[in-house]
Amino acid sequence: MRELKNNNIFLIGPMGAGKSSIGKYLAKSLNKKFYDTDEEIEKRTGVDICWVFDLEGEEGFRHRESAVIEELTKLTGIVLATGGGSVLNEENRTLLAEHGTVIYLDVSLEYQSNRTINESRRPLLRAPNRDAVLEQLHIERKPLYESLADWRMLTDNRTIPSIVDEIVKWLNQKD
Repeated sequence: MRELKNNNIFLIGPMGAGKSSIGKYLAKSLNKKFYDTDEEIEKRTGVDICWVFDLEGEEGFRHRESAVIEELTKLTGIVLATGGGSVLNEENRTLLAEHGTVIYLDVSLEYQSNRTINESRRPLLRAPNRDAVLEQLHIERKPLYESLADWRMLTDNRTIPSIVDEIVKWLNQKD
């Protein structure tokens, strides 16, 4: 298997790319522990992400997210699904790059819109024009995802098992 930094795999990408679902399946396939930054924040606060956003704003949420990333990147042998905006923080990007293999799960705007249409748990999408928000986030974040990633994979029109199979094949390739 390809040498993994700290034997960790970190999944980055926009909301709706499948980071959590793929991460759970990938962790099981590789016999690793799975973590999700949003789930960790919810466990620690005892409330959902929307409540954190409402009470503390995006800045408060991002502070909590960075603390979780700092803690979890110190572990070894994990799969971590990060929040779509976690790459906005330079320290987060550094920690992810230094402590794991970073896989960018990409998704087209069309698929992203369809996958998130009924999501009430996404604070940034509580806006009148969701598609405009998704497009703006895409413009701001895509260069960060691309510069951080060790590998990129498009998840449009793919099943979770086929995506995980392809990731595992890539991990098993020789350098």
